[in-house]
Amino acid sequence: MLNFYKKEFAEKIQKTSISLSFEEVLNNIEIVPSNIQWDLGFPCFKLSKELKKAPNQIAQDFVTEIDDKNIIAVWPYINYVISTKNFAEKLILEIKNQGNDFGKLEKNNQEVVLEWWQPNTHKAFHIGHLRNALISESLSSCLRWAGYTVHPVAYPGDIWAHVAKWIWYYINFYQWDMPTENFWEWAGKLYSQATNKLEENLDKYKPEVEDLQKKLEDWDIELNKIWKETREKCLLDFQDIFNELWCDIQKRYYESDVEKLWIKKVQELLDSKIAKIGEWGAVIMDLEEYNLWIFLLLKSTGASLYSTKDIGLAFLKKEDFPEYVKSLCIVGSEQEHHFNQLFKTLELMWFPHDQLKHISHGLVDLKDEKMSSRAGNVILYTELRDKLLLEAQKVLGNRDFDQEKKDEIARQVAFAAMKFDILLPDASKKILFDPSQALSFEWETGPYIQYTHARAYSLLKKWNLDLSQFDWSDLTEENEKSILIHLGQFSDYISKSAQEYKPNYIARYLLDLSKLFNSYYNNTNKKITDSNSALALVFAVKQVLKNWLSILGIEAPEEM
Repeated sequence: MLNFYKKEFAEKIQKTSISLSFEEVLNNIEIVPSNIQWDLGFPCFKLSKELKKAPNQIAQDFVTEIDDKNIIAVWPYINYVISTKNFAEKLILEIKNQGNDFGKLEKNNQEVVLEWWQPNTHKAFHIGHLRNALISESLSSCLRWAGYTVHPVAYPGDIWAHVAKWIWYYINFYQWDMPTENFWEWAGKLYSQATNKLEENLDKYKPEVEDLQKKLEDWDIELNKIWKETREKCLLDFQDIFNELWCDIQKRYYESDVEKLWIKKVQELLDSKIAKIGEWGAVIMDLEEYNLWIFLLLKSTGASLYSTKDIGLAFLKKEDFPEYVKSLCIVGSEQEHHFNQLFKTLELMWFPHDQLKHISHGLVDLKDEKMSSRAGNVILYTELRDKLLLEAQKVLGNRDFDQEKKDEIARQVAFAAMKFDILLPDASKKILFDPSQALSFEWETGPYIQYTHARAYSLLKKWNLDLSQFDWSDLTEENEKSILIHLGQFSDYISKSAQEYKPNYIARYLLDLSKLFNSYYNNTNKKITDSNSALALVFAVKQVLKNWLSILGIEAPEEM
């Protein structure tokens, strides 16, 4: 909505003798800070050299040309004052009419493949995986709201190196029956034990694991029977987590699915002399001339690596979604070098590599050491979830709800705390995860935004939502204008989040809107429930909070 006024302002400026194009003018218009009485500003600094005038004089000259009482020169800026009455009426009516769809941009007929959700079978699902899942799902929502058709796909690791290690330990050292519940948690612990056992005597055990991996790749009957049974149990447990986190996966590619294709592609690389046999018999890509060093494709034993399968996966995704404009891979930042090597290799294979992008996210660390499913020092997803559920119950302990209602609100609050705490920081930054901080329900948290939504809802309980006879000029307070301006920036935030692949912009927007609203609620000079226009503003805030919480996969309780 604010873009309407930006374009109107840009048109007025562009009709002067200014040498800039409409787009150049539009892109330079700024939103003025809320403590200043003007709403939009156009800086004239860049024009000073061309026009050989001081920026202050340039601003004054253009304002004289425009001749509009709402456009004034203040120092080096041309400033535009938006009519609160007209702005409020257009914006709030639009929010009412579009409801749960308010904020969605027009379809752009462009497809994006978004590859994420990388937990491996036979390993623990920890909060590092959780961060990948939440960033990916919220980015998928941002892209949809920005008008893209999104194809979310997953690439779980279900075979070879880590599975070989797991089965090796299970066959040789585990003496008990498999559990019937929480299989993935047990499997993760067994993987850590396998790693510790392997490191006790690498010279002896490593060749055994490598030999078992080769047998797995050659589809040894007995080994594959164990693999299939344990793989299926892990995947069933993972599906429960998918559902609990509201994760939407359109298609799953398993490492075991790409085997035939990667064998074919590696042979093509060798035949075309793009790849070669290295000194010790391994198949390699020599990328040193690109400062990317050696990219190992196959071990000397013939065993595959991540690189081998990722080449096959790229071709599979292009085959399944040939019209995509971008194929995004959301993987931890420690894989940055791997993806640079992978994309260069694909470029040398004449693959449309410019459509590929690695969206990295930082790792999740404990206070003293980095999490690793090999070492076993991880916080499991279920551990964090259960702690948050328990804490949410304590927070709601004295609220006047029946137990069923209290349990439901506690669940909503717990997942809001989990998701928002992970999504608010920039994805590229490493998180030093402090469980006690994650359990906080104060200020810059998901529950704070949920509480703001519930507060707005309570004000509207007995209000008849009829906007046809309102006096919009009643919205005269500075904080009311600030809320309107913030509400009007929705399209800018959605576009920016999608273009920069940063859903944390949505989280920050929600916090800022909540703070503006709560400040208004606590400091307004009017009784909100006695003013129809103020209640209309409350309605608009409530609707936008609900809509944009949904982008982050967070529910908006009506009571708390």
